[in-house]
Amino acid sequence: ARGAQATDIAILLIAADDGVLPQTVEAIEHAKAAAVPIIVVLNKIDLPGADPERVKAQLTEHDLIVESYGGDIVVVEVSALQKEGIDDLLEAILLVAEVEGFVANPDKAGAGVVIESHVDQKRGPLASVIIRSGQVHLTDSIVIGTNRGRIRAMTDGFGQDAKVAGPSTPVQILGLDGLPEP
Repeated sequence: ARGAQATDIAILLIAADDGVLPQTVEAIEHAKAAAVPIIVVLNKIDLPGADPERVKAQLTEHDLIVESYGGDIVVVEVSALQKEGIDDLLEAILLVAEVEGFVANPDKAGAGVVIESHVDQKRGPLASVIIRSGQVHLTDSIVIGTNRGRIRAMTDGFGQDAKVAGPSTPVQILGLDGLPEP
């Protein structure tokens, strides 16, 4: 639910051989509640038991009408194992972002949303943040709720040290005086 509130586009990943499962329904409900556009990714289309049409029909039971059925939900068929359809997925994300008019100004002070936080026994409070607009730099002063501090370390989504993070970038921040609430 927190992720759906923090994102601009929900990407719903469904195994084409499993279909719509209870956790899929839960994810659909969270995305709907957050009023974000949904892109459905049907993975494992290379498997013998894959049935993309069955999954598309199951989606209609949850009021997700895919484009091929006359709706507005984009569906991309991929095989992560075979690396097929990845370019189509990236293109779909860009298309939805363009249609929705998503823009962010990287030239202003950074603002973001805390996805989760925890205390590392050796390093102290850590906050996982997605930068929504602007840029955040190493050594910037930050305020998250009632917590404040100076960014002493920042790592990107791959665990690599980062000196700057711009819009739509996930980072983990060290340097707060307390544990912020997501």
